[in-house]
Amino acid sequence: MASAEHETSEFVEIAWRDRRVRIEHRWIAPQRSGAPLVVFLHEGLGSLSMWKDFPQRVCDAAQCRGLVYSRPGYGRSTPRPPEVAWGLDFMHRQAHEVLPALFEALGIDTAAHPPWLYGHSDGASITLLYAARFAQRIAGAIVLAPHIMVEDLSVASIEDARRAYLETDLRDRLARYHDDPDSAFWGWNRIWLHPPFRDWSIEREIETITCPLLAVQGLDDQYGTLEQIHGLARRVAQTELLELADCGHSPHRDQSDRLIAASAEFLTRQRGVRPGGGR
Repeated sequence: MASAEHETSEFVEIAWRDRRVRIEHRWIAPQRSGAPLVVFLHEGLGSLSMWKDFPQRVCDAAQCRGLVYSRPGYGRSTPRPPEVAWGLDFMHRQAHEVLPALFEALGIDTAAHPPWLYGHSDGASITLLYAARFAQRIAGAIVLAPHIMVEDLSVASIEDARRAYLETDLRDRLARYHDDPDSAFWGWNRIWLHPPFRDWSIEREIETITCPLLAVQGLDDQYGTLEQIHGLARRVAQTELLELADCGHSPHRDQSDRLIAASAEFLTRQRGVRPGGGR
């Protein structure tokens, strides 16, 4: 039986990499027609359904609309063909090609009504790359556990994930959220463990970000040190930082209540509206 998340999914096609790609997505609170739109970008092994009810809770707390989607290769979106490997620029392509194509296909006019982006892990890095390239087409961003460079800790944890995928029930667990778990896992894992990717960095690119920015990281993050968000703050002066104790790589799971409160406060303050709708 399909999950509740899958039952409410919609699909739209975009042209990408010389083929038609189906994108799974879901709208949150579309009846708030005049409210800001928050777009949620999942992690390297994530999908629309893996967010569970977190986007809904954020949008309700901040009185926003929401859009959640699965990137190509994830969830119920078109899987990555087995012969296709993500390149060193895979996050740039998602930020500069896929996301604008999705906005166009869904009729979202980012020039007239710039959306907010809310990204986690790889999705947070994609968010930063979009904000750096399209400064006039984003209202602001919240990034959870972003990567601005590759650290030894990240590589070691991703090597651990590879062993877990091969030796434990990780594949079966991911199959609950992805039509093709191999597409999702190996696309992510192989590029992160590809030796040339060790030099990947967006530290210089993010210096052009001008929108409001909240960067969040757990103190127990196994995929990155606090230098990820501290380095971001040194390069983007308006960055606000939130460091969460008793929290690993997924603040929206480990500290959801505190994160939702902080997200709602940031979103409403930046647009001059108090939580609950008043000015």
